[in-house]
Amino acid sequence: MNNSKEIQAMQLPIQKLRPFENHPFQVKDDDEMNQLVWSVLTQGVLTPLVVRPLENNEYEVISGHRRLHACQKAGIETVPALIYALDRDAAAIALVDSNLHREKILPSEKAFAYKLKMDALSHQGTSCQVGTKFRTDETIGESVGESARQVQRYIRLTELIPQILSMVDAGKIALTPAVELSYLTQQEQCDLLETMESEDCTPSLSQAVQLKKLSQSGELNMDKIFEILQEPKANQQEKISFRVEDLRKFFPKSYSVARIQERILKLLEADCRKRQLSRGER
Repeated sequence: MNNSKEIQAMQLPIQKLRPFENHPFQVKDDDEMNQLVWSVLTQGVLTPLVVRPLENNEYEVISGHRRLHACQKAGIETVPALIYALDRDAAAIALVDSNLHREKILPSEKAFAYKLKMDALSHQGTSCQVGTKFRTDETIGESVGESARQVQRYIRLTELIPQILSMVDAGKIALTPAVELSYLTQQEQCDLLETMESEDCTPSLSQAVQLKKLSQSGELNMDKIFEILQEPKANQQEKISFRVEDLRKFFPKSYSVARIQERILKLLEADCRKRQLSRGER
């Protein structure tokens, strides 16, 4: 979106704006939205929306869905906007790139965002075939500081049924076992969900791997799911856990979850060595 010849700045009526079709980022009526509503009421819209023209003199929002929703709730009739002449694929890429910098991104949002961008890049002719010069997963990974493998893992989450994907967003199921569960058929996932709800449990990584193997061999059924989930987990020991949002204030905003974890482990290792040296000097 850097071709100035294709940019127009205008005040646009809200009724002419349309959300980007199937955009992956959630717009919630929560405390943050209430604060945004108050902000646009008292200060106006400080950052213009980014849109592209559609037919019938309407516009599709590329960046600014939360601001648009806040303005609708506040009863504001027009908003400042930058209009870019982009096709669907270019707009999809711009939408993903403009939202992935947010501090809080749910796994489901990242999953569908990566998939949206991968599809758009593929349509533009960037091959994702192994062995070719360019791979879309590598292109996406480079833009967000993640490996191509991690991008693929997130995209696998789009194969989960909504109820299980919501459990991933809520932190009830970790990313790695969730990726394994994504290989189950939709009916198998529904059966798994029913068992998880009735037994009040979620599968560990080793259990998820077992479920995947049985699914691929055509042997997975409700009895097998129940049997596997009843197995004692190897990691059923006391553990310490932290919410990511509680840790982010101690690290730069650009740090990914993996980098935060790596940094914490290095700091703990350094502290451990320091204490060992201290004991040796006594």
